[in-house]
Amino acid sequence: QVQLVESGGGLVQAGGSLRLSCAASGRILRINDMAWYRQAPGKQRELVATITSDDSTNYADSVKGRFTISRDNTKNTVYLQMDSLKPEDTAVYYCNAQIITYGPISSRGYWGQGTQVTVSS
Repeated sequence: QVQLVESGGGLVQAGGSLRLSCAASGRILRINDMAWYRQAPGKQRELVATITSDDSTNYADSVKGRFTISRDNTKNTVYLQMDSLKPEDTAVYYCNAQIITYGPISSRGYWGQGTQVTVSS
C-alpha cells in the first residue's frame, strides 16, 4: 500500500504565502509524475501544477508566476510554494502521484487526503 500525506494548509491573508508538502510512503519502487489539484466549494477539481520525474513543470494559467512546484526524490515528497495568494485560491488542495509499487509490481495514481487553504481578503 501507498499513502500520500499532505501538510501545510491553513488560513492566510491575501498577498501572503503558504507552502504545501505531500510525502509518499509505502512499497514504492519509483514515482513518476506528481501534481497538485484543488477543489473549491461547488466547483470541479482542477489541475494546479505538475512536475515530472526529471523536474519539468507546468502550471495552470491562474497560478503562473505565483506558485512553484518542486520535489525531493530522496524524501518522496512534492511541494507547492504559493505566493501572492488571492481569495480565489481558497480551496482544498490535493496531491497526486503516479507510483510504481513492488510486491507485486503495479503502477497507478494515488491521491492525498487534501488540505484546506483559505485566503481572506
